[in-house]
Amino acid sequence: MTYAIHGATGAQGTPVVAALAAAGRTVTALTRNPDAVVPGAQHVVAAGYSSAADLTDAYRGAEGIFVHLPVASEEDRQTYAHNILTAVREARPDRVVFSTSGFPIDPAIGGAAANLAAGLADSGVSHAVIAPELYLENLLMPHVIGSVRERGVLPYPIRADFPVSWASHLDIADAAVALLDRTDVTGVVSVGQYPAITGPDLAEAFGARLGRDVVFDQITAEEFRTSMAPLIGDGPAADIAGAYQAMNAMPGRSIAPETSAQKLLGVTPRTTSQWLADIGL
Repeated sequence: MTYAIHGATGAQGTPVVAALAAAGRTVTALTRNPDAVVPGAQHVVAAGYSSAADLTDAYRGAEGIFVHLPVASEEDRQTYAHNILTAVREARPDRVVFSTSGFPIDPAIGGAAANLAAGLADSGVSHAVIAPELYLENLLMPHVIGSVRERGVLPYPIRADFPVSWASHLDIADAAVALLDRTDVTGVVSVGQYPAITGPDLAEAFGARLGRDVVFDQITAEEFRTSMAPLIGDGPAADIAGAYQAMNAMPGRSIAPETSAQKLLGVTPRTTSQWLADIGL
């Protein structure tokens, strides 16, 4: 039996592969490049989200699957979600763990992540949904961390008083590995710091780590879009900027303690300071 990990060379999949390997599990890395070298994986399989047949082959006989939807156009993400569900229903892996990557899964809002979560719930396959809010790794984008280092300013498109249960990809990996084992835990598991923290709290943690004063600066969603577009493309950047624009009308993005990894799994996400130390910043 093996664990098939999507995006095994990417930001979310890499730490999941590493954590499973450290636990002595057999890992199949699912990538777009069959020649990729993936430390910790015993097998590397080219299985793209665009082929339900490839995914079915990759999922068949798997003890567990870790999946998340990549940053792409919503049309592509809908196609990917459909193909994943087709493969899950056909291959019937023992367990599926899906990370929403912070995208909404409320059926009333809709979207690819919501469709994938609903489809897994209807599939009859054991599953759990990891629901983070915002990723600490977003703060490592060149225009963000560069400003912190060069100017002592942490720019981000949220209000200074906007509380967020930030999580890191390392925290997602911890939760994913636990959920691949804990088949008794199903449904949504919220992953993130609790209580939630604000932008100035983030800036204080960066300042303490770097040994200098760092202040938080609320930038506009449009400024964020302009900075991201060269990294991820105009379409995905516009979609993400739109999400941040809508976010400004919300009171915050805090996890619910009753569905938290802390309560359901006994897994406590890193503080910002712990995360900065773990990544060696």
